[in-house]
This record gives sequence, C-alpha cells and structure tokens, in this order.
Amino acid sequence: MIERISSLPKPAPRATDPGILAAEIVERLTYGIGKNAAAAKPHDWLAAVINVIRERVIDRWIASTNKTYEEQGKRVYYLSLEFLIGRLMRDAVSNMGLMDSMREALASLGVEIDLIRELEPDAALGNGGLGRLAACFMESMATVDVPAYGYGIRYVNGMFRQEIHDGWQVELPETWLAHGNPWEFERREASYEIGFGGSVEPAAADGSGDDARVWKAGERVIATAFDTPVVGWRGERVNTLRLWTALPIDPILLDAFNAGDHIGALRESNKADSLARVLYPADSNLAGQELRLRQEYFFSSASLQDILRRHVQYFGDVRTLPEKAAIQLNDTHPAVSIAEMMRLLMDEHDLPFDEAWAVTQPTFGYTNHTLLPEALETWPVPLFERLLPRHMQIVYAINAKLLIKARREMKLDDAAVAAISLIDEHGERRVRMANLAFAGSHSVNGVAALHTDLMKKTVFADLHRMFPDRINNKTNGVTPRRWLQQCNPELTSLIREAIGDAFLDDTEALTALDAFADDAAFQEKFKAVKVAKKDALSNMLRERMGVRVDPTALFDIQIKRIHEYKRQLLNIIEAVALYDQIRSRPELDWQPRVKLFGGKAAPSYHNAKLIIKLANDVARVINHDPAVQGLLKIVFVPNYNVSVAEVMMPAADLSEQISTAGMEASGTGNMKFALNGALTIGTLDGANIEIKDHVGDDNIVIFGLTAEEVAERRANGYTPREVIEGSRELAQALSAISSGVFSPDDKDRYADLIGGLYDHDWFMVAADFDSYHAAQRRIDTIWADESAWYSKTIRNTARVGWFSSDRTIRQYAREIWGVLP
Repeated sequence: MIERISSLPKPAPRATDPGILAAEIVERLTYGIGKNAAAAKPHDWLAAVINVIRERVIDRWIASTNKTYEEQGKRVYYLSLEFLIGRLMRDAVSNMGLMDSMREALASLGVEIDLIRELEPDAALGNGGLGRLAACFMESMATVDVPAYGYGIRYVNGMFRQEIHDGWQVELPETWLAHGNPWEFERREASYEIGFGGSVEPAAADGSGDDARVWKAGERVIATAFDTPVVGWRGERVNTLRLWTALPIDPILLDAFNAGDHIGALRESNKADSLARVLYPADSNLAGQELRLRQEYFFSSASLQDILRRHVQYFGDVRTLPEKAAIQLNDTHPAVSIAEMMRLLMDEHDLPFDEAWAVTQPTFGYTNHTLLPEALETWPVPLFERLLPRHMQIVYAINAKLLIKARREMKLDDAAVAAISLIDEHGERRVRMANLAFAGSHSVNGVAALHTDLMKKTVFADLHRMFPDRINNKTNGVTPRRWLQQCNPELTSLIREAIGDAFLDDTEALTALDAFADDAAFQEKFKAVKVAKKDALSNMLRERMGVRVDPTALFDIQIKRIHEYKRQLLNIIEAVALYDQIRSRPELDWQPRVKLFGGKAAPSYHNAKLIIKLANDVARVINHDPAVQGLLKIVFVPNYNVSVAEVMMPAADLSEQISTAGMEASGTGNMKFALNGALTIGTLDGANIEIKDHVGDDNIVIFGLTAEEVAERRANGYTPREVIEGSRELAQALSAISSGVFSPDDKDRYADLIGGLYDHDWFMVAADFDSYHAAQRRIDTIWADESAWYSKTIRNTARVGWFSSDRTIRQYAREIWGVLP
C-alpha cells in the first residue's frame, strides 16, 4: 500500500498569481454555486474563495499524509471533547501565504476579503480555554511538522449561543452547521459501532480464566467521521481534525411507525442524535450526567477503534502500538479511553491483561487542566456499570493491580490507598476518572509551573508518591499566527518594520523589539495601532449593541468563562467602589476607563448567571449616571467566542487575570493579551507567574494572596466578615449591591450572593479586595504617564514570544510523545 501511494503522480503546484486566483474564484462561483458575478451575494463569494483555497490545502494535505506513510513514523493522536477552532478561511489563506494575493484577486472583482470573512460562522465546538488550547495545539503540530490527528465530536449545536435579555443570560442553539461546512469531508469508510449497556459473558465457553470477555451491548450506534484539514504555518504540513457524528443502526422502527407510534418510531434516531447535538449538557440531573458519559465514551471508543485499525493496517502487531502512536488525553473527558483501550486489546485483539496494560500505559499521556474537585470528573458506579459493564470490570481489575502495589510494595497507609483508588468510597461509590487517566498513562502533565507543583501536593499527592517520575510540566502557549499575525496585522507590520521577519517563524525573536520600548517615535506608532484596534472594537459594540464607548479611555477587559474562581465578581465590586469614589471626589484626576466583560456561564451554574446579571445591572446604573461624567463605563459583550476575542484582544490596554491564586491551571488569554501589548493586572496564579518572570516585575501589576497564603487562610479559620468590616470601600460597595441599589426591581436579588462573601468567601474576594483596589489605582498612575505606559506594553509584546504553542508542542514531542519534529 505504501509503495503504491508513493508511486502515484504528484499534482503540480497550483498558481498563486492574483489574476489566476480571480479567474478560479469566478469559475467556482459559476460552476460550483451556480451564480454569475453580477448576481453573487457576499456568502456566495465566501463559498467560492473557500473552495479555491481548499483545493490548495488538499494538495498539501494529501502530500503530508503520504509523507507520514512513507516514513512510517510515529503519529500523535490528540483526544479532546472541545476544539474551539473559530473561523478557518483567514487562517488557511494566511498560513498558505496567500493573503496578499487573495486580497488583490478579490479586489479586482470588487469584493473586500475582510467583509466576506466576517460571514463565516464560528464552529461551536468548544467553550473556553481548554478548546482553544486544543485548536492552537493542532495548528502548532502542523507548523512544527508533527504528524497528528485531533479527535472530537462534531457537535451540531455545540456550545450555546448567548443572548442577554434584561441583563440575564439566555441560552439559544448555535446553528453553525445550518448551511453546511465547506471545510469538512465525510469519511463513510471510517465508521465504527459503539455499544452501551447490555451484559458481559466469558469469551471461553467453559468459563475458564481467559482475560477476554464478550460484551453484548444492549444499545448500539454508528460513529462516522468528518475530517477537517488543519494547515500549519507556510503550509508545510496539513494535519487532520477528525470529528465524530452519531447515526442509528435503524433510523426508523417501522413496526412502531406502522402501529401509529410515529414519535416512538424515531427513538433510536433521537438517541443517536443527542450524542452529537450539544457540548456539555447540563449535568445537574441524572439524565444530563448519563448523556455526558455517553458522549465521552462515544468519541473515545470511535477514536481508539480508528487508531487501532490504522495501526494494524500499516504495522500489523498491536503490541508495537507505543512505538507508532502517542495518544494524548486533553483533560479527564476522554479518560474512559484507558478502559476502552484495555477492552479492545483484550476482547478484540486477544491480549492477556498484563500485555494489554504494557501496551496501554506507554501509549497514553494525560494533560490535567484543573485542580477543582468538581472538574475532576467522577461517575456514580451504578451509572457507569449500567452503561459500560465491561469497562467497570476493567476499572476494578486496574484498581486491584494499583492498590496491591500501593499496599504491598509501597507500604502505603489506609489514607493514601484510599486517595489512590480509582473508586471513591466516601459516601456513594464513584469512579474517579482523573485517577484512571493517571494510572493508565506514562506521563501526566500540568500546564503551568505552579499548577504542576500543586498537582504534586494536592489532588495527586499520593499517586505522585507512588509514581514520582510521572508528573511533568508543559506550560501552555498560543499560536502567534492567529493571535498576532491574523488578528493584529497592523501590529505585525509595525514589528516587521522595526525588527524584520524572523519572529514570523520563531516567536521568541520578538525579544529584539525590547530595544524600541523607550523609543518615542516607535511608541507613537505603537499607540496608533492600539487606538486603531480600539476604534474597531468601539465600532463593533456600536453596531451589535448600540453602545458607544470612548476609544481614548483605558480599555480594561476581562473575557473568560464565568466562574466564581475567575472572580468577575471581584472586578464588578471594585467597579462599584470606584463609582462611589468618583461621585464622592469628582475633583480628583480620575482616568477615563471602559470595563468590558465577556464570557458564558454554564446553564445550571446559578451564581455564575447571577454574576452576569449583576454586571449588567451595575452597567445600567453607572452608564446612565451623569455624575460619572464619562469617566467609567461598563459593557458586558454577549456571545463571547473566538471571533469576538480576535477583536477584543488587540484592543485591550489592561488584561484582567485575577483568579484566586492556586485555582487557575494556566490561562491562555493572559498570553494573547500580553502578545498584543496589554498590561496584565493579576494574581500569582497559573501562567501569570511565568509571564511575570518573562516580562519583568516592572511590566506587570501583581496583587493579592499567594496560593500558599490562600491555603493557609482556609486551613486556619478565615473570617471574611472581619475583613469586610475593616475595609470601608468594600463594605460600602457590598452594602449597595446587597440592598438593591443596582436592582430596584428586586432588592433581594443579590442578598445571597453577597451574603456568601460574609459567611465563607471561599474564593477570597474580600481577602484580596483592598490589594486589588490599590493595584487598580497604580494602573491609573501608570496610564497617566503615556510614555511609561507604552514602554511597559511594548516590553510585554517583546518578551512573551516564549508563550508560543510551537514551543509547547516541541516540548510535548520531545519529552512525552517521542516524536522528533
């Protein structure tokens, strides 16, 4: 097969001349869409452009695949429940080096590329940092020449579309696939049967001790693949993102239909459809939990069956899998893959348990993204056993192997053994998916230095004692193509003018920009770029929301998933305190500020949704108070996604990274903001610590408790009421919010939210308030000195090139996957 592929003729490189591109666009418009240029609408032009660039991508895609087959090298398989890829047209055109030619080609046809690219929908395949990181990693793997597949689910509606009605979040379906997806290719040959429920019987008729079993599933669906090409920088490699959709075995039950049960006749179709319909179904009820577990197993099983099929086809023996495949689990969502791999190896490929384990463990790596107990997924044993009875047997078998080693070889005590166990015995028995991922992987990595250190001391302390060489750190990064070159071409051009083009291929070459940080002429140019991006954001807010903001004000931005540990609440409370101060002391030299928020709250997360309402209630009062004199404005931007981020990141003056220390694994928004010349205000949490190390103490504003101090306060009896009563600004702000000043229609709306700060304040909002408030006033002082401000922000851009996902992927490749780019 490999020889046959090698002997096929290779297509000649396609032309990149603007005239030829323009002719091809018109041809696709005519024969692919059935329109002439005079009748074509903007979405027709977009489709024609995508088809033209797609052909060039496919050439590189096929060549990349053939190269991997010919070299018989090792492949990386990245399993993630989210891939927040955003719009793909500009990404492909830019990475293929065709942006200038395509812009000129379209201009000759009277079409602006920047207008039509706005029509491309955002793929609704992710929620926040986890999914965007996966997308950055896929692009970087192609860029640094790592052969890779990404595996996930092709959500029809994905993460919900957020609208704000009377200040409240409203969840609506995201219809990104309503008009098809020109980037994807259905692969009907890559279809696999996925089972649920049923019973397990011995494979041997006599019931002897053979490790293999026969799982007779009670329900079955078909997983079918859709492939999307992922283009690396300069188009040298194109990898594959393979997403699974679910199809029923029998789309309609004709007996039921003919008996008059027209709805019931479609129940198998509806069950299958639900698997690929919505990302993160609400799990506050048992039905939601069951659907989530079904989704995780569905895509994990389909992916592993695909990986094993490919390996056997090209390399024969499944025992050599670790030499040819590296499977990376992006968080705990695909952790069931450990049990599924064991099932496939034992039950389908006839390996005994110990041999299957010897194949599984060196193949898998596990990336942990959180220390939050509720995010380290666990499943009730009865639910897990009912849906996946064979896997429950395997989990118990793995657990026996693990606990015998812990007790007999390691001589660990009862508490340590209980912490290591894959089954949580406290109350209702639950399967610990993070422990399963840890036990079944040869590498377990954190995503920032502090996060990795805390993993060893907290959630995985006893597993770390047992396997002291397993945990390692791989600090996150972001792709500089999307988050600098594409979203901020004006800054990219300015940097090229100053230091040349080396940074386009090696982001760490941005350090040469440091020499220009105090150059007055360069500062003026840098400021002009920033003001232009702020103008663009201002225009977007006016067009979408009817909100007007002053682009000369300081743009203070916090955009991320709404969660109490990320402390949007701290930001809002400080805004209320600032509002009170401006009204009380109008004669002081206040710096004009626009505070922008964006992010989605999980549908069942009451307090997060209440925080969104509070932000909008506070905005309504402050924005319409003439006493503020335009010095403070608050805007909550609805439906935050990748495309909105691409407008907001370059426009930010101040980057809010204010999570409770010790709770944010890494963050990647902090990197994107800094790369685009924003100053960070943040705690010593996640990657903020490493950003501080790179940009220097003078070019970041740090406040608040450290992770050690947070842990100490929690352990030694922290009394937030005393802290609140000792802070006049905090006490007054909380009193205003809780008494109904910002919610006159319901004066008790925020009583419980604010009351929680007095009672327990787990996320240290009160504890950090005074430090945060003082840090914001330091920001005002720096902002007032324009030269000092731009000196600091230029140094941020110059010094954060290390936070490229290219660097991160090279570390994964060398130190975990054993793949040499």
